[in-house]
Amino acid sequence: MKIKKYALGIDIGGTNIAYGIVDRNGNVLFEESKPTLNFTNPIDFIDYLFNQKIIQENLNEIVGIGIGAPNGNHFKGTIDFAPNLLWKGCIPLKEMFEIKFNIPTQLTNDANAAAVGEKIFGCAKDLKNFVTITLGTGLGSGIFINNKIVYGEHGYAGEFGHIRIIPNGRLCNCGRKGCLETYVSSTGVVKSFNELESSNKKSSSLNAINNVNAKIIFEEAEKGDVFSTEIINYTAEILGSALADFTAFSDPKAYILFGGIAQSGENFRKKVEDAMEKNTLKIFEKKVEIRISALHDKNAAILGNAASVFLATK
Repeated sequence: MKIKKYALGIDIGGTNIAYGIVDRNGNVLFEESKPTLNFTNPIDFIDYLFNQKIIQENLNEIVGIGIGAPNGNHFKGTIDFAPNLLWKGCIPLKEMFEIKFNIPTQLTNDANAAAVGEKIFGCAKDLKNFVTITLGTGLGSGIFINNKIVYGEHGYAGEFGHIRIIPNGRLCNCGRKGCLETYVSSTGVVKSFNELESSNKKSSSLNAINNVNAKIIFEEAEKGDVFSTEIINYTAEILGSALADFTAFSDPKAYILFGGIAQSGENFRKKVEDAMEKNTLKIFEKKVEIRISALHDKNAAILGNAASVFLATK
C-alpha cells in the first residue's frame, strides 16, 4: 500500500493565517501566509485554500490536515469563542474541512501545535517535560508532561495567557481584566508603550515613529532608547514571574519561547530567565531552562500540525 507523502498544516492566528504542505521529514514543500482579516468567515478561507493550484496538484498525496487555532478544542474539532478572532461563536472547523477536502482533519490549540513542532522538529527533541510559550497577538502555551501533550478534561488546557496577574488590570478580549496576554504579547507591549509612566517617555525615540509596534520597540531598545528598554524590562519581569508560578504547577525542564517577541533574542530570554529565578520556589532554583524556539526561520505551528497528522497516521 502506498504511503501518502504530505500533511497540510494550518496555523490560524489573530493576525495571520499560515499554511503549508510538509513531508514526513519536516521539509516544507510550500508555505504561505495571509492576513486573517482577508477572510470574514471560515468558509471563505476553506474555499480559498481548496482552490489553490498547489493544493489541488498534491491533494491525492495529503494524508491528513492539521489545524492549530486559538481556543481550538481537540476533542470536538471546534474553535470555541476565540477572543482574538473575527470569526465568532463555536465553529465546527474540523467537520467543515472534512466535508470540503474529504481528508481526515484534526484541530488543536495553536500553542499545542507549536509545542508538537518543537518536540518533533525543534529544540525540544531531548525533553519529556516542557512548556512552549507562544508570544504573538495573544499568549498561549503548549504543555508536554511525560512526553504527552496535555489537553485537559475539556480540551482547553494551556490557556496560560488568560491567567489574571494584575487585579482589575487591563481589559482583555476575553472580557476579564488583568490577563497575562494583555501585558505579555505583541499587543501587550504596545499597550505598555501607551500606558507606562516614565521620566524618559517624552525624550523617547518612539515618539517620532508612527504606528509603533512591538518589533519597533525592541529595535529601539537595542539602539539604546531608555524608555523602550523600560518597556522590555517590564514585559520580561511580568512573564518571568508568571513562569515561576507555572513552574510550581507543571515542573517543566524548560520553557520554550516562540513568536515575534521571542525572536528579539538572547537579551530578552536572559531578562525573562532572571525574573523567573528571582520569583521561583527554592526547590526549582537553577533547574528550569528558558530556551528560544529553533524554528523561527520556519513555522513551528505549521510543522507541529503536520507532525500531529503523521503521528496519528503511523
